[in-house]
Amino acid sequence: MTVIKTLLVDDEQDFLRTLAKRLSRREMVVEQSLSGEAAIEKLETFDADVVLLDVKMQGMDGLTALHLIKTRWPLIEVIMLTGHASVEVAIRGMELGAFDYLMKPVEFEELLYKKEDASKRKALKEEKIEAKAAGV
Repeated sequence: MTVIKTLLVDDEQDFLRTLAKRLSRREMVVEQSLSGEAAIEKLETFDADVVLLDVKMQGMDGLTALHLIKTRWPLIEVIMLTGHASVEVAIRGMELGAFDYLMKPVEFEELLYKKEDASKRKALKEEKIEAKAAGV
């Protein structure tokens, strides 16, 4: 199985720590950021496959962070997480390039499934780019 490098972004420190611990136990590479700004900074040095991104945070909100991530690192897949149901926010997130949108509290197995799907989509995009560059 391929290791999925994941960046968790949430301003709820307890949620972040618990989720990171659960993912790390499954031998996944996990980094954490407590804000959108910190996530952007972290992505400068951490080659994430998937970002799990909270929508509502202090400072830079999730939609702004999503836009910056998809602009600078278009191959990274982003799964939005929120505890506040909003169809408008979900639609906007998908328009900005989010892979999916999950409600908190999220079912851990569902999160793993979405993360794996997102990672596979990123790998397929990378393969297409490599094939095109090779002239295939």
